[in-house]
Amino acid sequence: MPHNNSSALMTTNPSADPGAAVISTGRNSEAQTKGILIVNADDWGRNHETTERISECILRGAVSSTSAMVFMEDSERAATVAQERGIDAGLHLNFTTSFSAAQCAAPLVDHQQRLAKYLLARRFSQAMFHPGLTRSFEYVVAAQLEEYRRLYGRSPERIDGHHHMHLCANVLFATLLPAGTIVRRNFSFQPGERSLYNRLYRKGVDRMLARRHRLADFFFSLPPLQPAERLRRIFSLARLSVVELETHPVNPEEYRFLAGGEVFRWTEGAPIAPRFIVRSKGNASC
Repeated sequence: MPHNNSSALMTTNPSADPGAAVISTGRNSEAQTKGILIVNADDWGRNHETTERISECILRGAVSSTSAMVFMEDSERAATVAQERGIDAGLHLNFTTSFSAAQCAAPLVDHQQRLAKYLLARRFSQAMFHPGLTRSFEYVVAAQLEEYRRLYGRSPERIDGHHHMHLCANVLFATLLPAGTIVRRNFSFQPGERSLYNRLYRKGVDRMLARRHRLADFFFSLPPLQPAERLRRIFSLARLSVVELETHPVNPEEYRFLAGGEVFRWTEGAPIAPRFIVRSKGNASC
C-alpha cells in the first residue's frame, strides 16, 4: 500500500483488528478528502432508550458513529451491541453525571462526585486548573479508559467528553488523554458569534490539542435546527472540510430530524460518513 499519499485518511473501524487505524489511499480516498461529514451521537450506553435511539439512527445511515459512556446502566449491553453490529464507538469521558451501573467501586464514585461538584459549581471552573483535584482526575480518567478496554476489547481510538469536560484544564495540562487519539475540538464559531476572548481561548485549546491528537476541521452541534441558514452553512463546510456534527437522538426533535430522514435532504452535497474519519495530517483552524 502506498504510504506517501498526502490524501490519506485515518478511520476508526471496529470491524478491523482491535485498536487498528485503517489508512485509505488512492483515487477514491482523494475524492473523499474534499469533504467529510461525520454525524456523531453522544451518550451510547447511558440508558436503554438512549442506546436504542442511537442504534436506530445508525442503522438508517443518519449517524456515522457514537461516543460510549462507561459505568452507566446500559454500558455492558451497549458494548455488546456495538461489537455485534460493527458500530464505531469512541469513549465519552464522564466527570459530571453520576455513574449509574449496578456495581461501581465506591472510591471511583467518590472521586467522580468531587469532580462534578467542582466542574458544575461555576461557569469557568473548566478553564481553571485545580491542583487539589489532580489525583481525582487521574483516577477517574484511568478507570474509564480501563473499563472501555474491558468492554470493547481495545483501547479507544477516539475520545470526547460528556458536557465537553474532556477539554477542562486538569485534563489538558496533565495530558491525561492518550497521545495520537482522535479528540473532539471546541465548538466552531464565526467572528461575532462569541466574544473575541472566547474565540481566542478556544483557538488556544485547539492548538494545544493538535500537538498530541488528531482533530476534525470543524465541530458543531446539530441543534438548533432553526434558522435554516445555520444548517446550510454547516453542511456546505462539509463539502470541503472534515466536519463533526454532534447529536443526541434521545431528544425528540433531533430524533425526528435523523430517523425521519429529514437530514438526508440537507446532505445531498456532503453525504454522511459511514464511520468517524479524520485526515491523518493537517487540520484546518476555525
